[in-house]
Amino acid sequence: LMGPTSSGKSTIAEKLLEILEESDIPIIHFEGDEVRDFFGPDYGFSESNRGQVVETLAHLAGKSHKAGLNVVVSALTAHQSARDYIAGELDNLKIGYVTCPIETCIERDPKGLYAKAKNREIDTLIGYNSEYIPPADPDIVLDTEKFSAVDLANMLAEFIRNHTLP
Repeated sequence: LMGPTSSGKSTIAEKLLEILEESDIPIIHFEGDEVRDFFGPDYGFSESNRGQVVETLAHLAGKSHKAGLNVVVSALTAHQSARDYIAGELDNLKIGYVTCPIETCIERDPKGLYAKAKNREIDTLIGYNSEYIPPADPDIVLDTEKFSAVDLANMLAEFIRNHTLP
């Protein structure tokens, strides 16, 4: 799941896990912040650090998939080079674009990142300090302005059942 900070990627992913686990579908969720939290300050927000996070997420997703799990990754994935990398690394990849106007993301701001960017405490927030460019051809678009996280997770679960499960 790709989309701007505070668009709802992780929230939708967590709801999706609940839905699929109820159907006994083995699934795991990884997110970019989880990787940063685990590996500490070496994984920051520079372009090269973002690349490291994407590589780590792709590695975890690939190994988990080979072990028989369905995998959901929620991450900003703002740069085309990162998108190209994951496309080359992962089998059965499906891209979900979580669309949300930046104004709404700024209002949500659960981690206070937009407030920090506004106060010039950080200058690397994609969507605020630089443009977030949506993926060119996602497999599914999830609009958080039109639907609730639960509705979107149900739509995504149906998409997965129809397009990725054996």
